[in-house]
Amino acid sequence: MILTEIAADSKRHLLEQIATFVAEREGLDKNAVFEAVLERENLGSTGYGNGVAFPHARLEGLKNVVAVFARLKNPIDYDALDGNPVDMVAFMISPENSGDDHLRTLAIFSRVLKNAEICNAIRSAKNAHEIYSALHK
Repeated sequence: MILTEIAADSKRHLLEQIATFVAEREGLDKNAVFEAVLERENLGSTGYGNGVAFPHARLEGLKNVVAVFARLKNPIDYDALDGNPVDMVAFMISPENSGDDHLRTLAIFSRVLKNAEICNAIRSAKNAHEIYSALHK
């Protein structure tokens, strides 16, 4: 799933919006999704750097990995490791006991979003279809 032009004024607001979107699409409790991601975020920021964050969590009762890529309308402070604001988010929730799938999905996102050419294509994309194409290069 891809979200474009997300307007958020804080990390918390951003995570609430994406958690609500995921919960509605997947028939999950939005508070459970948000709290799981927030709990993980409290262990340490998932703001990787270069404008990218990877908020993620494991959730009891979930059957499959659920991933959403979001491009923000304006960068926000995310407490990223490099201190820079974030404008792209790879959000993921996984079943509680999905060690391999969880790590594999994070690794794929990380590999793709470490590529400066792909990130530039995503930032200049005009719509979700163009973002999808850039992510699958």
